[in-house]
Amino acid sequence: MLKQRIITAIVLLAILLPALFYPSHVPFACVMLALIGAAAWEWGRLNDYGPRLSLFLGAEMVLLCALSWWLGLLERPLLGVWIAASAAWVLGGAALLRVAVPGWPRVPKGLRLVGGLLALWVAWLAAVQARVVGINFLLSILVLVWVADVFAYFTGRAFGLKFTRNKLAPTISPGKSWEGVWGGMAGVVVLALAWVWGDSAAQASVASLYTRLAERGWWLLLIGVVFMAAMSVVGDLVESLIKRSAGAKDSSALLPGHGGVLDRIDALLPTLPIAMMLAFL
Repeated sequence: MLKQRIITAIVLLAILLPALFYPSHVPFACVMLALIGAAAWEWGRLNDYGPRLSLFLGAEMVLLCALSWWLGLLERPLLGVWIAASAAWVLGGAALLRVAVPGWPRVPKGLRLVGGLLALWVAWLAAVQARVVGINFLLSILVLVWVADVFAYFTGRAFGLKFTRNKLAPTISPGKSWEGVWGGMAGVVVLALAWVWGDSAAQASVASLYTRLAERGWWLLLIGVVFMAAMSVVGDLVESLIKRSAGAKDSSALLPGHGGVLDRIDALLPTLPIAMMLAFL
C-alpha cells in the first residue's frame, strides 16, 4: 500500500507541477478538466446511477466546463457565483452534518445529483480562474487546505480528546477530534502570516490570497483563513458522510493507494469558491 501511494503521488506530481507552473493557464485547466470529469463519474457511482450513466455524467461535466471555458467565463468576474456557492456550502454543509449519515438518503436523488455536479463545476471554475490570476494566488489557496489537513492530523493524534470529551463527528469520521480542528486552524494562521511576510520580502508580482486579505485588514485575514480551514473540514466530513451512506470506503480506486479523485479534492470543493469570494468581494 505504501509503495502504491508513493508511486501514485509521484505520477500525480509529475503531471500537476508542470501544468501548474507552465506560463499559460491552459495545461492546468486541461488537467483539472480531466480530474473534475473523473470526480463527476465517481459522484454518479456514489449515488447509485450505474456504470453507463456515471460515465455520461463524467462526460457531461467535461463538456460543461469546456463550454464555460469557450464562453470566456475564466476571464469574467464571477462574484455572484462565488457568493452563491459559498452560501450553499455553509448552509447545505451545516444541514447535512446535522442529519448525518441517515439523513443523506432522504435528500431527493435529483437534488443530490445536481448539487454535486454544480459543486464540481464551480470548483473547476474557481481553481482555473485562480490560476489565471497567478500561480502565487492559486498556491496560497491549495497550500492552506494541505496545511490545515496536516496540522489537524498531527494535533489530533497528539492531543485528541485531551481537552474535550467528544469526537468531532463520531458517526461520520470517528478519527477526527475538535483538537485536530483547532490545530488545523492554528496552522493556517501561521501559514498566512508567513506568506504575507514572504510576499513582501520577495516583492511578489502577484499577491497571494493572504496579502489581498491583509491589505484590507489583519482582522479579515485571520477570520478568513480560520473560516476556510473550518470549511475544509466540512468538505471532508460531507464526503465521508456520503461514502458511509453508499457503503463505500473510497470514492473509487482511480488513484491506487489514495482512493478516488473526490477523496483528494473534497476539502477543496468549498474552500476554492470561498477563497475567490473573500479575495474579490
